[in-house]
Amino acid sequence: MTAWIYAGGPVCTDRIADAPEPNDLTIAADSGWKTAQALGITPAVLVGDFDSLGQPDVPAGTEILRVPVEKDDTDAQLAVRVSLERGANEIVLIAGLGGRVDHTLSLLGILELLHAKKIRAILTDGRNRVRLLQNDSLLLARDARYRFLSLIAISDKVRGVSIEGCKYPLQNAVLDRRNQYAISNEITGNAALINIRRGSVLVIESGD
Repeated sequence: MTAWIYAGGPVCTDRIADAPEPNDLTIAADSGWKTAQALGITPAVLVGDFDSLGQPDVPAGTEILRVPVEKDDTDAQLAVRVSLERGANEIVLIAGLGGRVDHTLSLLGILELLHAKKIRAILTDGRNRVRLLQNDSLLLARDARYRFLSLIAISDKVRGVSIEGCKYPLQNAVLDRRNQYAISNEITGNAALINIRRGSVLVIESGD
């Protein structure tokens, strides 16, 4: 089952082409309710302390999971927890990339958490699309919405990095977390093949 989690923050509604299937789980994390509404989605579940959303005005039948303002988890982390408890094996996180930096970094941390749990996950706001790749390969189809392709090292050293099908190919390269250089590449063919022998990177597709 795929869970769609809508977070707060700006989103390019005209670039989010994918949408939940009827049997998918849809969750709004606090002000992510407004994000979902902007995309024409009425989430089945609303979770959070509502410090951003205020008193929610939601349809009857919407499941509301309200938590205290003083808590350890962010609203997005709570939404992820609910998704996992309900059996999600894939999670799509919408928004949360263009607002507060602390919230953005927290969401990127969630990608690491989900990868450790072997849950497929992607984070997107329509202008950017982010996934985590560790000791693995990824065939990434060219998408007109996202011109640029970047690899951001999150391990201290990422070794055996190869990229094919791009303007700037790499072969058995090393990426250093303190000196990021695999930025603003472009897919020139139908797809890019990315291989990471050892270490973790964020694979980031970005539009103009």
